[in-house]
Amino acid sequence: MGAYVASQLIKAMIKRGILIEGARVLLMGLAFKENCPDLRNTRMVDIVRELVEYHVNVDVFDPWINAQEAEHEYGLTPVTGPQVGSYDGIILAVAHEKFRQMGAQRLRALGKKTHVLYDLKYVLKPAEADLRL
Repeated sequence: MGAYVASQLIKAMIKRGILIEGARVLLMGLAFKENCPDLRNTRMVDIVRELVEYHVNVDVFDPWINAQEAEHEYGLTPVTGPQVGSYDGIILAVAHEKFRQMGAQRLRALGKKTHVLYDLKYVLKPAEADLRL
């Protein structure tokens, strides 16, 4: 699944004229499931690894997880908060209630003027996301 998600995002970014090498992508959610700190068996790391192969810079944000555990288990250092207006791509990967409450407008505010919002968990209405799994 990681390869599929990454390739779909990359294709959508290319269609929008976004330069892939050096692009910034925000992965929202690393936990195995929503509203839970459990990192065991999470497949989100596969998405990160695939995007890194495209030379994309990936920020991981998940308010539920233990950052030290993410670093120890997967070598990932989560950001404490995403930067507004900074991302070429945003992947809504885990349906945490906090992410649902943000809504499409606040999620899109994290992106640059031209960006792609990919909703893997159907948190948003179809018209609010650029891609859905």
